[in-house]
Amino acid sequence: MSDTIDEGRFEICKKLIEACRTELSKRLVGQAETVDGILTAVFSGGHILLEGVPGLAKTLAIKSFAEISGLGFKRIQFTPDLLPADVSGTLIYEQGTGTFSVRKGPVFTNIVLADEINRSPAKVQSALLEAMAEKQVTIGEKTYQLPRPFMVLATQNPIEQEGTYDLPEAELDRFLLKVKVSYPTPEEEVEIVKTNGKASDVPLRQILDADKIIAVRKLADSVQCDDKIVEYIVSIVNATRPDKKAQKRQGEISKYISFGASPRAGIALLQCAKIQALFAGRSFVLPDDVKKAAVPVLRHRIVLSYEAAADSVSSDELVGKILDLMPVP
Repeated sequence: MSDTIDEGRFEICKKLIEACRTELSKRLVGQAETVDGILTAVFSGGHILLEGVPGLAKTLAIKSFAEISGLGFKRIQFTPDLLPADVSGTLIYEQGTGTFSVRKGPVFTNIVLADEINRSPAKVQSALLEAMAEKQVTIGEKTYQLPRPFMVLATQNPIEQEGTYDLPEAELDRFLLKVKVSYPTPEEEVEIVKTNGKASDVPLRQILDADKIIAVRKLADSVQCDDKIVEYIVSIVNATRPDKKAQKRQGEISKYISFGASPRAGIALLQCAKIQALFAGRSFVLPDDVKKAAVPVLRHRIVLSYEAAADSVSSDELVGKILDLMPVP
């Protein structure tokens, strides 16, 4: 009887996810990978980095999700003159009382849009580290908990280098996923052009709220994953590390990698595989779920070597080769 009830919960969750996709499609033409990436990050309790050239609706996707989520939302436009206090907050001296009061920054909300995050220097980017990792912010000598749920949805432009600052590996690792937003197909672009740039005017109804998101997260935790699949996940993550003992197994992959993914990547891959199972209305993880999640989970966690740059090898290609090499349970 309990199994039947559980299966019913997974089917309800699948319908909820489909409702989110349908509502977002009112404004977003195509962009299925972007939408699923955002939903995966939200229901996993993680953060997401969207990378793509200007004009591909990255910001629109995040703002549209914020509207259907029913959560608090704030946007931070990252610029070279931004200060850490502009993100996290600061202490303000009150002359009348001779004391300091706390002015909380825009990070104190449920959804933070970090727009063009690579346009600010490292000291500003690092203002998000504590918030992303521990869901808290320290101002002065006191630590403040952030609202729950809390997530950072960031965007960046990969082609413009002047006036930008590469995200350090420590911060990249805080992002559960990195999704590359691609150009639309010609058919999709016809539909986009027909909107005449007014897609953001299309009204959206609220689908989610904090309680529903937390309930989906708890349901995701209950998704079953066989030990063999966990070992499969670990083997994939291990293969990203340039280990001399593993070079024979990895073939030429090892020479293209300077630093591989940490155990946090394995945790992220398991979380995202469980969400893939939820997308399908299943209560258990399949190897295909792991494969679907592997590239967006690992692409930003691999530091490529000079050989990779010389041979024009991308991290996506390396992850694909690793998936081909690893025996599937």
